[in-house]
Amino acid sequence: MKELETMLELKNVTKVLGNKLILRNISLSLGEGETLAVVGPNGAGKSTFFKCTVGLLQPSGGEIILDGEIIKKKSVAVKKKIGFLGHESFLYSNLTPFENLKFYGKLYKVSDLEHKSMNLLKEVGLYLFRDVPIRSFSRGMIQRLAIARVLLAEPNILMLDEPHTGLDQEAVALLNKIIKEKQKNGKSILIISHDFEQVHTLADRVAILKKGVIVDTIQLDGKMSLNEMKEWYDKVVMGG
Repeated sequence: MKELETMLELKNVTKVLGNKLILRNISLSLGEGETLAVVGPNGAGKSTFFKCTVGLLQPSGGEIILDGEIIKKKSVAVKKKIGFLGHESFLYSNLTPFENLKFYGKLYKVSDLEHKSMNLLKEVGLYLFRDVPIRSFSRGMIQRLAIARVLLAEPNILMLDEPHTGLDQEAVALLNKIIKEKQKNGKSILIISHDFEQVHTLADRVAILKKGVIVDTIQLDGKMSLNEMKEWYDKVVMGG
């Protein structure tokens, strides 16, 4: 099997919040064109892990290296190379979908902005609502627009924190279609999730985060069934 070029690498990353040690010497890598899912029980540190990885929090120790460059909090490298979808949409409720995309497009200096924005709104099924202020949008519609925002700058790496939460089946299918298309185009994707079905559908490799430590990883490669993956998870999380 061909060695993947490393797009993202965490080296001995530690995070302390208050007096509590949340992440403990995490070392993990994401290869070019690879989809890695990080799973784990509640309180394992998944949200903190995500925030450190996308540059919203600065690690207390260790390094996070993106395409050869060390990530600092809110660094330019993060903005240009990573598209991240978290629990916050980072959208403006008084603006329309088109106005929101235009705002972010100018921020990221996206070329051919109007054309790209309209195409993305069609892709996520919001074109008919392009001129409606989003304050009245449902959770699913906001998530669709947030996905369009993430894709607008054509990032090399997608980082998705519980992306399927609150979505109806149609929106889940749409999101998975977009993710699979990005996979075919060689994008690297990191997914934080508790939805084993979606993890099994999308991931090449799965890592388990428990009590702030990566305790095991496994390669799926289409050879492991959903039940086998769940059994592996239960055995690792319940044991030790």
